[in-house]
Amino acid sequence: MQHSAPPLFRQGVPALVKLIVCLSISIALMLIDFRFKALDPIRNNVNWLLRPLEYVMMMPRNAYEATSEYFTSRGTLDKENQEMKVRQAELSLLANQSEFLLVENQNLRQLMDLQKHVPFKTLPVEILFNPPNPISQRIVINRGSVDGLKLGNPIANDSGILGQVVRIYDHSAEVSLLEDRDFAVPVQVARNGLRAAVFGAGRGNPLELRYLPVASDLEVGDVLITSGIDGIYPPGFAVAVISRIERNADKNSSNVFCVPVAAVNRYRQALALLYDPQWDAKALTSTAKPGAPLTNTPGRRQTRSRGMQ
Repeated sequence: MQHSAPPLFRQGVPALVKLIVCLSISIALMLIDFRFKALDPIRNNVNWLLRPLEYVMMMPRNAYEATSEYFTSRGTLDKENQEMKVRQAELSLLANQSEFLLVENQNLRQLMDLQKHVPFKTLPVEILFNPPNPISQRIVINRGSVDGLKLGNPIANDSGILGQVVRIYDHSAEVSLLEDRDFAVPVQVARNGLRAAVFGAGRGNPLELRYLPVASDLEVGDVLITSGIDGIYPPGFAVAVISRIERNADKNSSNVFCVPVAAVNRYRQALALLYDPQWDAKALTSTAKPGAPLTNTPGRRQTRSRGMQ
């Protein structure tokens, strides 16, 4: 009796043969391509045909990455820009502070040099603030009665007289400036010794040199120094410079206008002149020539009685 192969086996043998043939052909083609590069032209043509399709399929991903990178870079740049602006402001502030300290240091050196030339006691002071008062010109300093400051002490810097103490507390004091209407300073012209009095005319107005006849020997640019006859200011301290002269021959009088030599708005440091005419007048007179201002020495002024109250 004859036995036949199962149908599945009869169907599977050709398929297995086909698989083996295909694998053999593939291996042969791979060996030929590896050895002789025979399939490179075909691969290049297929790549050339499929490249546009690849670009189209990659466009959404590329657009997403480009957008994400743009916003990330923009945010990073904005943050860095803000940090640079803050750093620039800090450096600018440090530069201004350094310049301020240099100017302050120079002013302190000048005040120390002034102390060496003054034969009486002085007290370093610092201007705290300028009270808002439209009537009088005053400043507040950081020294008071506990520091040895007294009512009437002149306040000066290395250029000239700033003002005079008119109100005193334990640890601070009020100083009226030369421009105050309530103050007058007895002065003399450094060039010829002519004596007169300088009066304040109010905020922003030039000082006035009064009580001089029209024939007085005065010139624009003359330096006015303290005469010392008031017993408050030591003699020889610069006060003002004549800026304009108006002569009236009919009334035999002259209107002489001056500008202070010491600018109160320049520095915060100054000196209080603790001058006692009973003990310091002889020493000061012996160190200065008559009619000549002291080197690096400021000017001063005298108060009226109501200004001292």
